[in-house]
Amino acid sequence: MGVGFEREDYQFLKELGLAPHNLGCFSGGIWKGNGPIITSVNPSDNKAIATVTEASLQDYEGSLNACVSARKMWMLTPAPKRGEIVRQIGDALRAKLSLLGRLLSLEMGKILAEGIGEVQEVIDMCDYAVGLSRQLNGSILPSERPNHAMMEVWNPLGIVGVITAFNFPCAVLGWNACIALVCGNCVVWKGAPSTPLVSIATTRLIAEVLERNGLPGAIFTCVCGGAEIGDAIAKDTRIPLVSFTGSTKVGQLVRNNVNARHGKTLLELSGNNAIIVMEDANLTLAVRSVLFAAVGTAGQRCTTCRRLIVHEKVYDEMVERLLKAYSQVKAGNPLEEGTLLGPLHSPLSKSSFENGIKAIKSQGGRILTGGLVMEREGNYVEPTVVEISHDAPIVREELFSPVLYVFKFQTLDEAIEMNNSVPQGLSSSIFTRNPETIFKWIGPTGSDCGIVNVNIPTNGAEIGGAFGGEKATGGGREAGSDSWKQYMHRATCTINYGSDLPLAQGINFGG
Repeated sequence: MGVGFEREDYQFLKELGLAPHNLGCFSGGIWKGNGPIITSVNPSDNKAIATVTEASLQDYEGSLNACVSARKMWMLTPAPKRGEIVRQIGDALRAKLSLLGRLLSLEMGKILAEGIGEVQEVIDMCDYAVGLSRQLNGSILPSERPNHAMMEVWNPLGIVGVITAFNFPCAVLGWNACIALVCGNCVVWKGAPSTPLVSIATTRLIAEVLERNGLPGAIFTCVCGGAEIGDAIAKDTRIPLVSFTGSTKVGQLVRNNVNARHGKTLLELSGNNAIIVMEDANLTLAVRSVLFAAVGTAGQRCTTCRRLIVHEKVYDEMVERLLKAYSQVKAGNPLEEGTLLGPLHSPLSKSSFENGIKAIKSQGGRILTGGLVMEREGNYVEPTVVEISHDAPIVREELFSPVLYVFKFQTLDEAIEMNNSVPQGLSSSIFTRNPETIFKWIGPTGSDCGIVNVNIPTNGAEIGGAFGGEKATGGGREAGSDSWKQYMHRATCTINYGSDLPLAQGINFGG
């Protein structure tokens, strides 16, 4: 397959340090690649952009050896100085914001506003981490023993492995790497095999910062590769923490491999998110929010709204308004202005959509709008709304495409039960003006998700709060709040600054 790198609209790729063929392993400050050659494909037309030589297992081993050598030096670097390096990484990304965002849209398929917004999120994470580098606080605890002091001290783990997915090929790295770096850890990153150009371009910017500051390149390592590289990271005893983003099925395998060696995991897995619309909801706000949450990124967000639970008194009006909004969604080239819906990421994703529609129909679902593959080049499908029983088997699965199920309910308890009835537990939202409803929703008998919103969509989480979910979503937390503690180990220290040990009184030890 020939590559389209020389196309006029691809010339911006050269400004990101990319070429028709690229090495996919940044190891110990050197670019190499001795693994398989893969092709990066534009999901808008399924044509090649460029090729990449992935890392071999030998490349991976050399990369980890370099990490181990650089680890102690980086751990002993004062945290504010580590923060300064992350600040410079943020500035490097800021200087290439529009270019890197354009690449992300080109290779992943999300619309340009989302591509630029994703890179901006990494920049914001850098800013957040800079401040955090001066706030990695421990605790002073009261000791019950005289002339003793007790405290909690936080120290780096050493090396953090980050395995990210195609749908957010840049942002999820930022959630993990920015915090891991200021905490004193080296980072080993394996991006999705289908978005290697984003991985390489992002790593080049980080590598330039390290080189400019005279720091070992091994502080940040990129290993493009497939399942064998991910498996190596999961089984590597030199990596105390592995952060994985992807499906629940693969996440379980990662968890098993890491647990087998007594390592730690941070898992961000499947979502099956619901929005509840109460009878007193602002329907205009609700319709806009559902559209944004269900159609954004062509339904390929872990926080995509996949289930809409509507009170029977406003059901007909809500669905009517929603279908009208859906009819105005413009699908097309994600890089063109005005496009709201880009393609699915791959032909496999398109096939999964088709199989999902067949399953929906076989389980009694009624297509209200959409349900078809678009007759055009690329991986485009129609945004789809389906009426179906809330306990149909397909509803319990995460169909990673713009398919929204709608259900009717009578009571708040019934709606909460529907929200909590699926295996996943990432994000949820309710639209209401009633304070009593709000506080029940966010309380112990409300939503069982890690993200519990009110009058906003299920997606669009802010970096200042911890991001993650419960149940089959994995239970991990990334980005803000106290998520930084996952990248460090806690030591409880008791110091005897006196000349005696209370428990040893009455015994003559000589001297």
